[in-house]
Amino acid sequence: MQEKLTLRLDKNIVRHAKIVAKKRGKSVSRMVEDYFALFKKETEPDDRQLTPIVRSLKGSLRGSEAEVSDYHRHLEKKHLA
Repeated sequence: MQEKLTLRLDKNIVRHAKIVAKKRGKSVSRMVEDYFALFKKETEPDDRQLTPIVRSLKGSLRGSEAEVSDYHRHLEKKHLA
């Protein structure tokens, strides 16, 4: 079901939005809807159930000093050793 939404935006922003929409082959309304759809992920709970092992590990690295580079070093040692 669709619902009408009125937005008040700067003329230049609307002009640029129309140019981008035309290049993408979409309407401005579709681009706004696609953008707003991103908020859905933030407001709806994740329906997937965590396994007991994953649930027990969730948050275990919070506050740690671990970084992506640490993980990359681990993989290099594991696969190149």
